Amino acid sequence: MNYTLLSALSFLVGILVGLTGIGGASLITPMLVLVFQVPASVAIGSDVVAATLMKIVGAAKHWQQQTVNLQVVRWLAYGSVPGSLLGVGILQRLQLLGASLDALLLRLLGVAILLITLVALIQMVLIIFTPQFQLPIPPKLDLETRSGKSAAVAIGAILGCVVGMTSVSSGSMFALVLIALFQLDAQKLVGTDLVQAAILLAFTSLGHLSLGTVDWSLVIAIWLGSIPGVLIGARLCQQIPQRPLRFVLYMLLIMVSWKLVHFA
Repeated sequence: MNYTLLSALSFLVGILVGLTGIGGASLITPMLVLVFQVPASVAIGSDVVAATLMKIVGAAKHWQQQTVNLQVVRWLAYGSVPGSLLGVGILQRLQLLGASLDALLLRLLGVAILLITLVALIQMVLIIFTPQFQLPIPPKLDLETRSGKSAAVAIGAILGCVVGMTSVSSGSMFALVLIALFQLDAQKLVGTDLVQAAILLAFTSLGHLSLGTVDWSLVIAIWLGSIPGVLIGARLCQQIPQRPLRFVLYMLLIMVSWKLVHFA
C-alpha cells in the first residue's frame, strides 16, 4: 500500500469537496477499491470513519455561526441514526451467512453513486438549459405536525440505511431533501446538512468499528490529505466557476459508478 499516494489523491478529493460540497465518499471509497485494491467492506468502513472527522469539523464551524436548523436535524436524526445502524446490521448478518459481501457492496456502491449523480446532473441541466421550466414544488414538511415528523423520520431512516451499507449520500441526498422538502435557505442549508451528516456518520462509524472493517492506517492517510484539501478548496470556492466544475465531477462519478458495477 502506497500511503503517500493515498494521501496525495485524498488531498485532491478534499479540494473538490471544498470547492463543490460534494464527492467525498463517492470518490474516496471507489478510489480505495479501484486504485488500491482494498476490499469493499474495508474501504467503506474506513471511509466512513475518515469522513466523520471532516463532517464534525465543518459542523462545529456552522454550529458556532448559528447557521443550523436544529429542529430539522433532530427529526432526520431520529430516523437516520437507527437506519444507518440497520444498514450496518444487514452487512453483519450477510457476513454471518457467508455471503460474498465485497461483490454485493461493490454493486450497491456503484448503483447508489450512479442514482445520486444522475439526479443531481438532471437538476443542473434543467437549471442551465431550461431556466423557465419550473419543476413541481413538493409541499414543505411541517415539523409541528405528526405527519411531518413521521415523514422526516421515515426519510432519514431510508437514507441512513443507504449510508450504513455504502458510505455514500450522507451529504448529497440529504441536501436534496433539505432543499425540496424543508425548503431551507442557502445560509442554513450547508450547516444543517453538515450537522446531520456528522451525527449520522458518528453512529455509522461505531457500527463499522464493531464489524472490524476499519483500517486505521487508511483512515489516517486519508485525513492527512483530505482535511487540508477541504480547507484549501473552501478558500478557492469563490474564485472558480461552480457549474463547469460540478459537471466534470458528475461525469467522473458516473464513470466511477459504472466501473464499480462491472468490477464486481
